[in-house]
Amino acid sequence: MRDWRVAIKGSRPSRATPAVLVRVLKKTQQKPVDGSTHWSCRKMAKATGLSPTTVHRIWAKTRLKPHRLDSYMASNDPAFEEKAADIIALYMDPPQHAAVFCVDEKTAIQALDRLDPVLPLSPGRAERHGFEYYRHGTLSLYAALDVRTGEVHGKTARRHTSADFVAFLGEVVEKTPADKEIHIVLDNLSAHKTQTVRDFLEQNPRVRFHFTPTYSSWLNQVELWFAKIQRYVIARGVFTSVADLSRKLLKYIRAYAKSAKPFRWTYADPSRRIKVTE
Repeated sequence: MRDWRVAIKGSRPSRATPAVLVRVLKKTQQKPVDGSTHWSCRKMAKATGLSPTTVHRIWAKTRLKPHRLDSYMASNDPAFEEKAADIIALYMDPPQHAAVFCVDEKTAIQALDRLDPVLPLSPGRAERHGFEYYRHGTLSLYAALDVRTGEVHGKTARRHTSADFVAFLGEVVEKTPADKEIHIVLDNLSAHKTQTVRDFLEQNPRVRFHFTPTYSSWLNQVELWFAKIQRYVIARGVFTSVADLSRKLLKYIRAYAKSAKPFRWTYADPSRRIKVTE
């Protein structure tokens, strides 16, 4: 309630009295009695005897958005702060004579081919895709983002197995100068913790894993890059085969390397810090 009073103070969203404002705000927090999940302006207006315009103004000025729904994932990792600090330190102050890679895989990417022709954009009309499509198959994309340069080494695979993952790590090791330690940030996927992976680490002592806390893959910078390739290649892509999908993914990776830059994280609000979930 305190935050609402601050929002109300000094503003006049409508001619409603403070008592009416508080009544609307309290009622907005409650579920509608008709069984629906959230309020609309008209439904709230009918329940309070106000006009829809008045309800809209109250919600706008107090920043209430009943129509919105945000999701979140809370980490239950007891070592959250320790693991997060370890990874952030790799980004901010990596060890000397070391290479830091953020590694992950994007699985089950579908090679979707539109059955109808794509209609190009034109003035006043967006590009249009037909509703029906043909699914040629799927593949997985392995990616290793070099934290220092922002460049990405990628590989596609028909399957997503621990053996494929180890084969990709071998490529990362091969492309890294032999005199450098290799620090790899990755999540807690089961394929990352098999005996095959443990054998690989024993055979490559200069490779060290840094696991993100549980449910905290957002700490892995390669996820930012995956969002780019999803937006620019996959989401609106038309692929005539799995091979065509692989070709277009690798083409984007090669083009991306020409202008790659490292990601720089900053706090928009320094008062908000990473804290353990209670």
